[in-house]
Amino acid sequence: MNTIETPVLKRTNLWPEHKHSTRSAFWQLFGLIRPYYWLMGLTIGAGVLNSGAAIAGAGVGAYLVGAAATGTRAAQLVPALFLLGCLVGLQAIMAWVEMWLAHDLAYRVLAEIRTSLYQALDRLAPSYLLERRSGDLAAAAMSDVETLEWFYAHTVGSFVVAVIVALTVLLLLAVMHPLLPLVLLLPVVGVATVPFWFVRCAVRQGQALRTYLGEVNAEVVDGVQGLREIVTFGQGTAQLNKLSRQNRMLLRAQFAHGRRSGLEGAITSILISLGLLSVLALAATFVAHGMLAASLLPVSVILAGSIFAPIMSVTNAARNMGIISASANRVFTVLHTPAPVEDHVTAPPSGPIEPRVQFEQVTFRYGPELPEALTNVSFTLVPGETVALVGHSGAGKSTCAHLLLRFWDVQEGAITIGGHDLRDFPQATVRDLITLVPQDTYLFNASIAENIRLGKPQATDVEVKEAAREALIHDFILTLPQGYATQVGERGAQLSGGQRQRIAIARAVLKDAPILVLDEAVSNLDTENERALQAAMTRLRARRTTLVIAHRLSTIRTADRLVVLEHGQVAEVGTHDEQVARGGVYARLIASQRDGLLPT
Repeated sequence: MNTIETPVLKRTNLWPEHKHSTRSAFWQLFGLIRPYYWLMGLTIGAGVLNSGAAIAGAGVGAYLVGAAATGTRAAQLVPALFLLGCLVGLQAIMAWVEMWLAHDLAYRVLAEIRTSLYQALDRLAPSYLLERRSGDLAAAAMSDVETLEWFYAHTVGSFVVAVIVALTVLLLLAVMHPLLPLVLLLPVVGVATVPFWFVRCAVRQGQALRTYLGEVNAEVVDGVQGLREIVTFGQGTAQLNKLSRQNRMLLRAQFAHGRRSGLEGAITSILISLGLLSVLALAATFVAHGMLAASLLPVSVILAGSIFAPIMSVTNAARNMGIISASANRVFTVLHTPAPVEDHVTAPPSGPIEPRVQFEQVTFRYGPELPEALTNVSFTLVPGETVALVGHSGAGKSTCAHLLLRFWDVQEGAITIGGHDLRDFPQATVRDLITLVPQDTYLFNASIAENIRLGKPQATDVEVKEAAREALIHDFILTLPQGYATQVGERGAQLSGGQRQRIAIARAVLKDAPILVLDEAVSNLDTENERALQAAMTRLRARRTTLVIAHRLSTIRTADRLVVLEHGQVAEVGTHDEQVARGGVYARLIASQRDGLLPT
C-alpha cells in the first residue's frame, strides 16, 4: 500500500464560538435558547395562563365566599360557580402544558450542551485530559450539566411569567383601590430581590460546592478504577480516609449553602407575611369606612397572596444561582478552552498522499516553562519501511508518535507526510492516514466485535474475523461461549493484557491505514506468543510505513533502521548490526537489556 486517496473533508461547527469570555455565565446560558425562542414563547404563554387561571380561580372563590357571607342568594352564585369550575380545569391543563414545555426546552438545550462538551473534550484531547482528573470531567459532563436544568426549566420562563402576573395583579388591586398596590409594592420588590442580596456569597458557595463535588467524584472514580491495586497493597483504609477528607470539605460547603439558603427563605417568608397583613389591614379599613365593598375584602387578600406564588417559583430557583453559576462556569471553561492544535485548512492537499514521513529539525516542549522534549530531531520513514525508535524512558520516543498523530503541533521544524506539512492536513485526515497500536490498550464495555470494529465502524463480520485471524485472536474468541458477541467488561477487564493487545492489533489490521505506529505493541505477550504474532506483524508492516517504539530486542531487530534518541536528540541512526558494531548509545542499551537492566 503506497498511496491513499484522501477525500475532501467538511468541518461543521455545532457550537457557536463565544469570543468574549468575560460575559457572565447567565448571559451565555440564555444565549443557548436562541434556536428555541418559539418553544420559550409557548412555555411563557402556558405559564401565564396557568398562573392567571389559578389567580382568577382563587379570586372567584374568594368572591363567592364574600358574596355568600353578605347574604347573596344562591341562584345568583351559579354563574360564578360555573366560571370557577372552568378556571380550575384550565389551570390543571395549563399546569401540565407549562411543565411539559419547560422541560422539553430544558432537555433539548442540555442534550446540545452534553454533545458540545464531548466534542470539546475530543478537540482538547489528549493534553487537556492530562490536566484534569477524569472523575472531575465526568462530573462536569453529567452533574454540572444536569444542574443547568434549574435555569432552563424553572428560572427563565418563570421569571417572565412572574413579571407579567405581578403587574397584572397590581393593576387589578389598583382597580379595586389605588392604595392597595402601593402597600404591596415594597414587599413584592423585596421578595423578588432577596437572592440578589446574597449573590456574592451564593456564587462563592456554589463554586466551592461544585469544586468539592467534582473532587469527591474524582476520588470515587480513582478508587473504583484502582481498586485492585488498593486491595493488593492493603491501602483500603488510607483510600477511605482520603475520601472522607474530601467528603468533610463537601459537607462543610453544603452546610454553608444550606444556612444561606435558609436565611433567604426566612426573610422571604417575613416579607410575604408583611405584604399580606398590610393589604388585609388596609382593605379592612376601607371596608369599615365604606370605601370598598365587603365582598371584595377576601378577593383583595387572595390577589395579594397570589402575586407571590410565581415570584416564589423564581426566587426558589434563584437561591441556587451560585450552584447554577458555578456549574455553568465549569462547563463553559471546558467549552472555551483553546485547543492545543487548531486546523487551519478544511481539506487535505489534493491528490494521492504517499505515506512517506519525515521529521525535519523538530523541536518541541510540552509547556513554556518545561524543558525541551525534542531538540532538532530529524529522520525519515519511506513507504514499506519499518523504523524503530530506541532509547531510555523519557528520551522522546512517545513524543515523536504524539506529534505524528497531531496531538500537539511542533514549535520549530516540521513533520511532513508525502512532502506536505502535517499542519496542512485537517486532524481527521491525519488520523485516517495513521493507525496507533498503544501499549496500554483501552477496550470499551462492549462486545469483542464492537471493540475490533472501532478501527472500521462499517466493517462486515467477515472483515472483523479476518482481522482477528491476522492478529491471532480469532481462535481464542471462538472458545468463548458467546464468541464475538462476548462482552469484555469495563476497560476489557474480562481479558488478559495480551488478549487486549491482540484486539488492538486487530483494530489496526481492520483500519488498514498506510502508516502504522506501534508503541510496545507486543509487550504483554509471552515469548512463544510473541514469536507467532511477530510473523503476523511482519506481514502487516510489509505493506505500510511503520514506526515502532520498542525496548525488546526481538522487536527492535526486525526493524529496517533504528533511530536512537538520547535526551530528546537523535544520537545514532542505522541498522541493528551497524549500531552494535559502532559501540555507542545503542550498544550500551543492548548490553543493559542483556544484563536485565534496560528500563521498560
